[in-house]
Amino acid sequence: MGNEGKGTIFRRKDDRYLLYLPVRVVDDSMFPLKCNGSMPVRIRFSPNDNKLIVEKWVEEQPETKSN
Repeated sequence: MGNEGKGTIFRRKDDRYLLYLPVRVVDDSMFPLKCNGSMPVRIRFSPNDNKLIVEKWVEEQPETKSN
């Protein structure tokens, strides 16, 4: 089971940051995000916690009013 591994955050020359996730973690059958190439994700953290949360980005659907 590959539910843990060492990743890396690094800064590119164009001032963007990339988050590297180990292949054995992402390819694990229990990994919660299924990705075929790339996918948008939501990144969040709490200032006093040493955790980074990565979630699948789900676009909020505009509410439709039915009269």
